[in-house]
Amino acid sequence: MNCGVCTLDAADVATAAQDVRARVKVLKAARRLLAKRAIELAEAISAELARSRADTLTAEVLPLLDACKFLERNAARILRPRKLGMAGRPFWLSGVVAEVQRVPLGRVLVIGPANFPLFLPGVQVLQALAAGNRVTWKPGRGGEGVARIVAQSLYEAGLPRELLTLTDESVAAGEDALRRGADKVFVTGSAATGRAVLGKLAETATPAVVELSGADAVMVMPSADLPTVAKAVAFGLRLNGGAVCMSPRRLFASRAAMAALLPLLERELASVPAVTLPGPVAEKLGALVNEAVAHGATLVGELKPERQKPLVVTNADVSMALTQSDVFAPVISLMEATSMLEAMHLYARCPYALTVSIFCGTKDEGNAREMAAMLKAGVVLINDILAPTADPRLPFGGRGASGYGVTRGAEGLLEMTAVKTVIVRRGGRMRHLEATSDADVPLLDALIRSAHSGGWSERFQAMRDVVTFSRRRQ
Repeated sequence: MNCGVCTLDAADVATAAQDVRARVKVLKAARRLLAKRAIELAEAISAELARSRADTLTAEVLPLLDACKFLERNAARILRPRKLGMAGRPFWLSGVVAEVQRVPLGRVLVIGPANFPLFLPGVQVLQALAAGNRVTWKPGRGGEGVARIVAQSLYEAGLPRELLTLTDESVAAGEDALRRGADKVFVTGSAATGRAVLGKLAETATPAVVELSGADAVMVMPSADLPTVAKAVAFGLRLNGGAVCMSPRRLFASRAAMAALLPLLERELASVPAVTLPGPVAEKLGALVNEAVAHGATLVGELKPERQKPLVVTNADVSMALTQSDVFAPVISLMEATSMLEAMHLYARCPYALTVSIFCGTKDEGNAREMAAMLKAGVVLINDILAPTADPRLPFGGRGASGYGVTRGAEGLLEMTAVKTVIVRRGGRMRHLEATSDADVPLLDALIRSAHSGGWSERFQAMRDVVTFSRRRQ
């Protein structure tokens, strides 16, 4: 299509014009194919990750399929144009109606992570396609195999091949995709990766959603059930070998709660299997832990990078690099706080702000909600950890060094679109086309007072002035 000043790619036009119901019909067919290939998907996940096939089925395959079903049921409603009629319209715009549309961005680049190579980028790819975009998927390290299964399932379900391009998982492939350009980039990875990608995108002012690392916190209120807290922390350090952006890294509690919690936590962690850490991660973990110990912390456990069991660092404080780090290893720092208010102040000293878990007794839920409202974080969980964030209805994203923008949920789908406002005049006098002069000031002043004065009597007098000055203008 040639509009005189721009040329739109034919594929972009065809995709944008396609009804969203036709797009989600393809997703539905692909979901059914993927469900049949669930075991194949689990087996395609990199063997380097510290998880079983059952872990992959529950943490990646099932949430991805649930997210796809959410799009099938809700994408048309979420993307529907919002029509604006008379209600709330300024009086001086009589005869004007408007519509706010959500239109495809065009080309979307999804850069996936290594730790969750299916669920995290997979949802973004499905949302981008549901919104009508063309997608380039750059898998994270070890994620190419599972990405190919998803792509093939989409093609078999009827997705035109030109709408989804899959690269290899190399760094060079990601750099090449960035050079080729996109209308928006979605990147999931470490804070360092995010900063590197954003540096390149700044050159072309390309927008992005960045889901980056965390050093996530657990807040333990005095009323919390401590055995549950211990089980939750152990789960967080066991899942994917502690290599999750939401893995618990910092725990805040009173001295009394900490003393009671520590033996419970040690007991739970005893059954968590050891994991083999990548060389750079093991080296970073060792340096951080040794620095913390040198400054007064106590290590519960033993550094064994070849087969690392979960580590607990007690007597930690916010001045230690360990409590400010996004290291992807099974380690948690315990920090005492005299009150929940102090705990919140200590929490805020860390630049990462992805998720926080607050544990409390039933009667303290209201107080926990008040804490949640004050904490800088993308997601706050009360009496749970990690798992509920996979609810396909919920947006997910961080703040601060943990990134910005969201994926998943209605808000994540809208991130895959651009806003377009269409305004139509259907009559009414177009006074704005007429030149104004000082003679119009009394009438304009009266109009402003009639719409925005504080009391009824003032607005009534202003309306009388409007009638008076309008007659004089005629």
